[in-house]
Amino acid sequence: MSFKVDFFKSVRGDYPVAEFIESLTTKEQAKIARSIDLLEEFGILLGMPHVKKLEKDLWELRILFSGNIYRIFFTQKDKQTIMLLHGFKKKTQKTPAKELEIAQERLKRVKF
Repeated sequence: MSFKVDFFKSVRGDYPVAEFIESLTTKEQAKIARSIDLLEEFGILLGMPHVKKLEKDLWELRILFSGNIYRIFFTQKDKQTIMLLHGFKKKTQKTPAKELEIAQERLKRVKF
């Protein structure tokens, strides 16, 4: 079973996760694209170390590249659709509350 991966669209009409990815180097983009491909193929069953459940309806895609850590928060909207909510470069051991709050706020807007 494969999944469709969508990007969260803000009320202004922009796509913050896509913009985050585009801001990175070509090699970083390729690594993240490969991780998203795996997410499309396996969904949340991809499991650790690639996917970790954070809370009800909120997961993180975990990407490690050349010592840098990237996270993309996502939700599974329905049986076949995954929505990427927020992406950031992780600089501390603990996930910053601000980053989690952004994902939670976007999650409220996409869940029905």
